[in-house]
Amino acid sequence: MRRFLTGVAAICALSGAVGTTAALADGPGVGTPTVVSVGDSAISGEAGRWAGNTNGSSSRVDALGSTAYYDNGSNTGEAIAGCHRSKASEIAIGDGAASANLACSGARTYTQAYSSGSDFKPGLDFYDDGAGHIGQAKALQAYAATHNVKMVVALIGANNYGFADIVQQCVLDWYLSPSWWPNYCNDDSSVSSRFTAASQAAITAQVAGAYQNLRTAMRVAGYADDAWTLVAQMYSSPVPRGSGFRYSQSGYTRQTVGGCGIWNRDADWANDTVVPALNNSVRGGAAQSGLGNVVLLDTSGALNGRRLCENTVGLLEEKGIATWTSAGAADNTEWVSQVRTSSTLFGPYQLQEDLHPSYWGQKALRNCVRQVYNAGTPRGGTCTRTANGLDAAGEPNMTLR
Repeated sequence: MRRFLTGVAAICALSGAVGTTAALADGPGVGTPTVVSVGDSAISGEAGRWAGNTNGSSSRVDALGSTAYYDNGSNTGEAIAGCHRSKASEIAIGDGAASANLACSGARTYTQAYSSGSDFKPGLDFYDDGAGHIGQAKALQAYAATHNVKMVVALIGANNYGFADIVQQCVLDWYLSPSWWPNYCNDDSSVSSRFTAASQAAITAQVAGAYQNLRTAMRVAGYADDAWTLVAQMYSSPVPRGSGFRYSQSGYTRQTVGGCGIWNRDADWANDTVVPALNNSVRGGAAQSGLGNVVLLDTSGALNGRRLCENTVGLLEEKGIATWTSAGAADNTEWVSQVRTSSTLFGPYQLQEDLHPSYWGQKALRNCVRQVYNAGTPRGGTCTRTANGLDAAGEPNMTLR
């Protein structure tokens, strides 16, 4: 800080000497207000390429094209392979604020080091292998030192629970068992063991530690705790309860047409146990972290009415909608990407996009984050969809209360 003040004094002296005003470099408290996202696929922008679902030509729902996840300086590829920081990600709120997306699809609270044949997955820690692979907390520290960061939005914990493995097991159990003798995933030991009281307590502590790492990063970067706000975001429900599906659970239509192969009872369990467990770890982690500058963003119901296979929406062809740009597309199609199998083998769909908020879902969540930012005075709350149609920014109408 002493060096910073000395530098300011030198710039002021130079300004007086030559009769001009020198611009200060961005940094803590100086320059364009900036918001930053950290966390996993639910905030990085996974599936942001696709606006709605169709079993017809992918071009009908391709909102962002093949460069959707390109985020390096030249827009020629990903800064970190597989992070899928899409151009529709929720952190790009505009409204006078710059933004940076440091989140990564597949991330946990801790870094999963790169190994042959796998992507590097930075956690919310200070990992540094000396070869350019660093954790998200360390990346935040470096970024915040040269930018005026006012708000950090964190969404983390789902992969600590093994979210992708749970989805895979639930779909397999539905696909490989008959309706007259269903095999539910919620009582598989490989799944239920993830939600014991001990497991939930351990993951909540890991989330708390991740938040503390973010505070440390900001302190080292030169910020007082009251100079910025941590937004602890919660996870959205991706599928309706069993009674809310538009396809029968018998036969194979639920998966082959809808891309949502899951038993009704498991869908109820997902809404009653899985989503609350993830969000209890967010809420409990925030409380345990001891941070005084944290607010909660509850988006658990933000996608309700537009979820995968929900009976209030449909595939483009089911609703008579030509493309994602057609009138009413956002109101009548799904905001969550299908669970795809063989269609991911040769692209353009990718397996890791399954069951994530897609283009419209991310734009809805962006609306929520902008309201949380509140023109530079961040506030928490519960964000829900409140009306049909799109606002002036081309985003679904959402309200934060």
